[in-house]
Amino acid sequence: MNFEIWGMGASLTCEDPNDEARAAEIFEDVTSRIDLAANRFRPDSELSHVNAEAGVTHHVSETFARMLDAALLGARITEGLCTPTILGALLAQGYDRDFDELAHDVVSPAPAHAAPGLENVSYDPAARTLRIAPGCPLDFGATAKALAADLIADGFGGHGICVEIGGDVAVRARRDGQPWVIGIADSERVGPDTPRIGLHHGGVATSSTLWRAWGTSDGGRRHHIIDPRTGTSATGPIVTASVSASSTVIANAFATAALIWGTDAGFHVAQAGWSGRLVHADGVVDYVGGWPAEGEVQ
Repeated sequence: MNFEIWGMGASLTCEDPNDEARAAEIFEDVTSRIDLAANRFRPDSELSHVNAEAGVTHHVSETFARMLDAALLGARITEGLCTPTILGALLAQGYDRDFDELAHDVVSPAPAHAAPGLENVSYDPAARTLRIAPGCPLDFGATAKALAADLIADGFGGHGICVEIGGDVAVRARRDGQPWVIGIADSERVGPDTPRIGLHHGGVATSSTLWRAWGTSDGGRRHHIIDPRTGTSATGPIVTASVSASSTVIANAFATAALIWGTDAGFHVAQAGWSGRLVHADGVVDYVGGWPAEGEVQ
């Protein structure tokens, strides 16, 4: 089954086709709750209210808390490179509207500044209370689709399903013991020549500086992968990174950070115990941490 969500393609595949209707209901429920909680382009979302009321303590919903937990995990395991505090930088670079509109415009970026640190975020997970400091709006774009894929797969029952949202894939083991075959695309669409790997359980995520890009009035080009240390689009030698990990949230965080780590990305991915496929701007592909070759099973 194929869907469109958040301006991206998505798909659901069940080991038993008779389960597809139930999987589609779970997909709709999870994505609807995440959209209401965390869509920064919706003025009625929880995230919009939190960002509009910096300095105010908010009691957030369970869904919002799950989003924030995932975002904070992503920041922690990537040394702060995949952080929810980059919204100000995204806006300054021109990402201030839905991408379908932005892609056709030429924007005038504002001066860049490093993203605020997480010390500007006060969060009590037990009480589900959150307060952000002025100048530190949040964005969950780096982890939202990955978390959605994980939640859908887990909500289905933890077996017999493959969920893909915008290149982030969550799979749960098949009862027949066979792996799921997953295409690893270097572009936004999987084609007949796309490399494929086998995966039994976990998550695979792909991030790229080649997608979601827009032109600027100074003749430059910006994209949505922000280096929080500078507040500008990442400019490292790796243009596409795919990572396999125990969850899609973790895989996505490392794939995003890999584009910022640059030549050190392979070390960080392997040291964390995960595997990756790193595509350089000159077309060279590095495989790290036991990434399976085409046709192998991980």
